[in-house]
Amino acid sequence: MSTLDVLSEDEQLVVSTVRDFVDKEVRPVVRELEHANTYPEALIAQMKRLGIFGLAIPEEYGGTPVSTPCFVLITEELARGWMSLAGAMGGHTVVAKLLLHYGTEEQKRRYLPAMATGETRATIALTEPSGGSDLQALRTVARKDADGGYLINGSKTWITNSRRSALIALLCKTDPEAEPAHRGISILLVEHGPGLTISRDLPKLGYKGVESCELSFDDHRAPADALLGGTEGKGFAQMMKGLETGRLQVAARALGVGRAALEDALAYAQERESFGKPIWQHQSVGNYLADMATSLTAARQLTLYAARAAEAGRRVDMEAGMAKLFASETALQIAVNAVRIHGGYGYSTEFDVERYFRDAPLMIVGEGTNEIQRNVIASQLVTRGGLDR
Repeated sequence: MSTLDVLSEDEQLVVSTVRDFVDKEVRPVVRELEHANTYPEALIAQMKRLGIFGLAIPEEYGGTPVSTPCFVLITEELARGWMSLAGAMGGHTVVAKLLLHYGTEEQKRRYLPAMATGETRATIALTEPSGGSDLQALRTVARKDADGGYLINGSKTWITNSRRSALIALLCKTDPEAEPAHRGISILLVEHGPGLTISRDLPKLGYKGVESCELSFDDHRAPADALLGGTEGKGFAQMMKGLETGRLQVAARALGVGRAALEDALAYAQERESFGKPIWQHQSVGNYLADMATSLTAARQLTLYAARAAEAGRRVDMEAGMAKLFASETALQIAVNAVRIHGGYGYSTEFDVERYFRDAPLMIVGEGTNEIQRNVIASQLVTRGGLDR
């Protein structure tokens, strides 16, 4: 059975269209763009025309909505071509979901139509230099000013697309004295302006092309209506829900990188000969390929299982955590084994497997480290009384 069989005919066509885009437009240019660390302006423009930035936005706001399983498979296709392209729409989609679930009608109408076309790009700002995975310990503070708006002070780091995103969903403390701490956390919809400085682009092992930046807030002013949903103290729970989508997206990115690495390794193992036969016929290489394909198939099914649960409207922090954990670890192992199969050529920048080897580690630490995912899974197992059946 094809993976696409879980989708309607219309959604199968959408995924096939993205696959063709990747094969015809992305793969021929990705190596040059990636090695030069060049922002893919032309490819992003084509993604806008394909409606990729509106996948989570309803038609009434100008979007081209698809089911969560379809979103996962589109993300996989993009990451198969270049993981950075999937990253360019990852945080954007989380912000769209946050607005849909929690935004006021005014906020939805202000931002979603431009987000649907990609005219406005959005990102989330969570991580802080001293905080890492402990989001409740964040130090960025937004205090009310005399006009009822907010003055924001603090810093964020590893914020993807922040130079080119006109809208930033900022997790911050609006009540630093609140106990427990999460009750004082809110999300502000922040736009660029005085007091917001993007201080530098962080150098990275992989994930090239798109920027990951440090942000500094020095009395940056946001109006009162920038508060997501209009009620303070809801931000931590809102963002945890948003991260369910984020973790499904990271799992799907891992599927794309893992699939690309497997496909390249399989092709090379059939072309390359040693000791008078194609190397896939050597048991050690054949075993690698068998294990790579088996684990990738399992990771995809686990990710689609979580996506179907999300589409049904269920809470999926555990399921999304499982998918992100397993798919990212799988992608990392497949990327390493693809290098093994290519031998010395796997270490050469003339082959794409070295890029997969550099891109895959991001998924084990991004959107919550895998150590955090295991904590979430264990906690939910206890809370739910075991696995759902």
